[in-house]
Amino acid sequence: MKIKAKFKKGVLKVKAMAKHPMITYAVAKKKGVKPNFITMWTAKIGDEMIFEMSSSQFLSKNPIVKFKSRAGKKGEKIEMTWVDLLGKTKTKKVKIK
Repeated sequence: MKIKAKFKKGVLKVKAMAKHPMITYAVAKKKGVKPNFITMWTAKIGDEMIFEMSSSQFLSKNPIVKFKSRAGKKGEKIEMTWVDLLGKTKTKKVKIK
């Protein structure tokens, strides 16, 4: 997962890209594999949840998520996590610039 987090003029802008195949039910049926796509995204600064999103099979391969928040400040670390349909979890922390 790649994450960019910038704090400017009181607003935190975050852009994250997950490396994931995002296999839909239709593609899975056609290829004879299990469907697998990201179902949940979260972002935290310390113990504070600043972003939470559920997603579906209709995001493209290697999806990009963007959001803004008034939480955090330069130098703090933001932790982003995604969970897919098969239960795989990926978490990454980056410093806010």
